[in-house]
Amino acid sequence: MKLIPPGATIGILGGGQLGRMTAQAAQSLGYNVHIYAEHADEPACQVTSFKTLGDFNDETQLKKFADAVDVITLEWENVPVSTIEFLAKHKPVHPGATALKITQNRVAEKSFAIENSVYAPAFAYAGTLDELRNGVMKIGIPCVVKTCRMGYDGKGQAIIRDLKQIDAAWESLQTDEAIIERFVPFEKEISVIIARREDGVMQAYPPVENRHKDGILDETQAPAMLSTQIEEMALKSAKALAEKLGVIGLLTVEFFVIDNMVVMNEMAPRPHNSGHWTMDYCATSQFEQLIRAICGLPLGSTAITAPCMMKNLIGDDANDWQKYLNEPNVHLHLYGKAEARKGRKMGHVNKKV
Repeated sequence: MKLIPPGATIGILGGGQLGRMTAQAAQSLGYNVHIYAEHADEPACQVTSFKTLGDFNDETQLKKFADAVDVITLEWENVPVSTIEFLAKHKPVHPGATALKITQNRVAEKSFAIENSVYAPAFAYAGTLDELRNGVMKIGIPCVVKTCRMGYDGKGQAIIRDLKQIDAAWESLQTDEAIIERFVPFEKEISVIIARREDGVMQAYPPVENRHKDGILDETQAPAMLSTQIEEMALKSAKALAEKLGVIGLLTVEFFVIDNMVVMNEMAPRPHNSGHWTMDYCATSQFEQLIRAICGLPLGSTAITAPCMMKNLIGDDANDWQKYLNEPNVHLHLYGKAEARKGRKMGHVNKKV
C-alpha cells in the first residue's frame, strides 16, 4: 500500500458539493486539491485555486489533470468508466473502474448483491415496453420501475400500482434500459458508510435512518434506532459488499428494514448525503475518512460524539440561514450555489438532539 503524505495533491473528479466538502477536509490535513469540472463556478471550484475545466471525455484536459495530481478520487459515481480507465494509466484512481461498472447499473448492482449473499428486492430487466409488461407480470403489483443508469433524488423512477400505468411509466422514464423491482413495504430506510483502504482495512460508520420528502432525502437521524440483530446484519452486509467490490475509499449502502431483516436498495462508492452529520457529530467526518483511505493513512474513529439530526436545505429552505445560526447546537453548511431552484440541494444543517 502506497502512502501519499500531506503536501501531495489530491485530484477530485466533479465540482459539486461533495467535492467541495472533500476538498475542505483534504486541505485541513495539509493536502493540495485540484478539481476537474465543467464550469469554474461549481461549488468545489470555489474552495481551491487548482482546477482543470473540461468534460469527462476530453482526454487532452484529463491528461493535464492527471499530470498535476498524485491520486484521484471522485464525488459522483456516474463518471464514465472509460474516463476512469484512461486516468488510471497515469495516476492511482479510487474507486476504480470495476466498482463503477457495477454501481452505475442497477441490474448489475442487485445481481452483485444477491451473488454475495446480500438480500435485494426481486427484480427483472426491461429494454422495451413489451419487456416491461412481462416484467411487471412476473414481479407483481405494486412495483417500482427505474432507469438502470443515472436517476437520483426521486428522478428516473415510477411506481406502478395498476396495469394501466405501465405505458405511461415507460414513457416517463425516457430510457431503453430499466429495472423492475418488487415494491418493499419497509419499516424504515437506513444507510451504512464503509471506509476501506487498499490493504483491506475497513472502518464502518454506525447505521443511520433516512427520511425522504418528494423523493429527496430530507433528514438523517444518527444513530438509527435499531435492534442489535438488524444493526449487525447491515454492517456485515455493507462490509461484505465493500470487500467484494474492492472499493478503496468509501462505499455507502442503503438498506430497507423489513420483517427483522435488511434488504439492499442502492450502493454509491463515494461520500453520501446521509453521512453529512459526521462533519459535526462524529470523531472523523466521512470526507476526512475518504482522504485517509485513498492516501493510505490510518482510518479515523467513527464514534458518534452526540446523537444528531441532519436536515437538507432544499431550494428556498436555504433562505432561512439566519434562523439556523441563531439556534444552539446547530451547524450550518451552505454549498455556494448561486441559484436556489426547486429540488436543488443548497446546503444542510446538523443539529444535536
